[in-house]
Amino acid sequence: MTNSLEPSNLRDPGSRPAWHWRFEDTAGGEVKVGRFDEQQFPSQGDAESWVGESWRELLESGVDAVTLYEGDRLVYGPMSLHNA
Repeated sequence: MTNSLEPSNLRDPGSRPAWHWRFEDTAGGEVKVGRFDEQQFPSQGDAESWVGESWRELLESGVDAVTLYEGDRLVYGPMSLHNA
Protein backbone atom coordinates (compact mmCIF):
# COMPACT_ATOMS: atom_id res chain seq x y z
CA MET A 1 0.00 0.00 0.00
CA THR A 2 1.24 3.47 -0.80
CA ASN A 3 0.71 6.72 1.07
CA SER A 4 1.13 8.68 -2.14
CA LEU A 5 -1.78 10.31 -3.93
CA GLU A 6 -0.55 8.54 -7.07
CA PRO A 7 -3.05 5.80 -7.85
CA SER A 8 -1.94 2.23 -8.11
CA ASN A 9 -2.98 0.13 -11.08
CA LEU A 10 -1.59 -2.96 -9.38
CA ARG A 11 -3.02 -4.71 -6.38
CA ASP A 12 -2.56 -8.02 -4.65
CA PRO A 13 -5.13 -10.54 -5.97
CA GLY A 14 -6.05 -11.47 -2.39
CA SER A 15 -6.67 -7.88 -1.33
CA ARG A 16 -9.95 -6.00 -1.20
CA PRO A 17 -11.31 -4.50 -4.42
CA ALA A 18 -9.66 -1.23 -5.37
CA TRP A 19 -11.48 2.08 -5.30
CA HIS A 20 -12.05 3.87 -8.60
CA TRP A 21 -14.04 6.66 -10.20
CA ARG A 22 -16.48 6.48 -13.09
CA PHE A 23 -16.42 9.70 -15.13
CA GLU A 24 -19.76 10.90 -16.52
CA ASP A 25 -21.20 13.52 -18.86
CA THR A 26 -24.33 15.58 -18.14
CA ALA A 27 -26.57 12.75 -19.41
CA GLY A 28 -24.90 10.18 -17.14
CA GLY A 29 -22.97 8.50 -19.94
CA GLU A 30 -19.45 7.32 -19.29
CA VAL A 31 -16.64 9.64 -20.39
CA LYS A 32 -13.20 8.25 -21.22
CA VAL A 33 -10.34 10.46 -20.05
CA GLY A 34 -7.34 8.49 -21.28
CA ARG A 35 -4.70 8.29 -18.58
CA PHE A 36 -7.29 8.55 -15.77
CA ASP A 37 -9.56 5.73 -16.99
CA GLU A 38 -7.87 2.78 -15.27
CA GLN A 39 -6.71 4.46 -12.06
CA GLN A 40 -7.34 2.59 -8.84
CA PHE A 41 -6.77 3.66 -5.25
CA PRO A 42 -6.06 1.64 -2.09
CA SER A 43 -8.68 3.48 0.00
CA GLN A 44 -11.70 5.73 -0.20
CA GLY A 45 -9.71 8.59 1.30
CA ASP A 46 -7.01 8.30 -1.36
CA ALA A 47 -9.63 8.30 -4.13
CA GLU A 48 -11.40 11.33 -2.66
CA SER A 49 -8.16 13.25 -2.16
CA TRP A 50 -7.18 12.58 -5.76
CA VAL A 51 -10.49 13.78 -7.21
CA GLY A 52 -10.29 16.84 -4.95
CA GLU A 53 -6.97 17.73 -6.58
CA SER A 54 -7.92 16.69 -10.14
CA TRP A 55 -11.48 17.96 -10.62
CA ARG A 56 -10.47 20.99 -12.72
CA GLU A 57 -8.53 18.82 -15.17
CA LEU A 58 -11.43 16.37 -15.30
CA LEU A 59 -13.87 19.20 -16.09
CA GLU A 60 -11.58 20.42 -18.88
CA SER A 61 -11.61 16.85 -20.26
CA GLY A 62 -15.40 16.82 -20.55
CA VAL A 63 -16.30 15.18 -17.24
CA ASP A 64 -19.35 16.70 -15.54
CA ALA A 65 -19.75 14.26 -12.63
CA VAL A 66 -17.97 11.38 -10.92
CA THR A 67 -19.22 8.25 -9.20
CA LEU A 68 -17.11 6.33 -6.67
CA TYR A 69 -16.93 2.53 -6.67
CA GLU A 70 -15.19 0.00 -4.48
CA GLY A 71 -14.70 -2.81 -6.95
CA ASP A 72 -18.18 -3.27 -8.45
CA ARG A 73 -19.99 -1.75 -5.44
CA LEU A 74 -21.44 1.74 -5.89
CA VAL A 75 -20.31 3.89 -2.96
CA TYR A 76 -21.84 7.23 -3.99
CA GLY A 77 -22.53 9.47 -6.92
CA PRO A 78 -22.90 10.86 -9.32
CA MET A 79 -21.31 13.94 -7.77
CA SER A 80 -21.17 17.06 -9.91
CA LEU A 81 -17.76 18.61 -10.50
CA HIS A 82 -19.38 21.99 -11.17
CA ASN A 83 -19.97 22.48 -7.44
CA ALA A 84 -16.45 21.52 -6.40
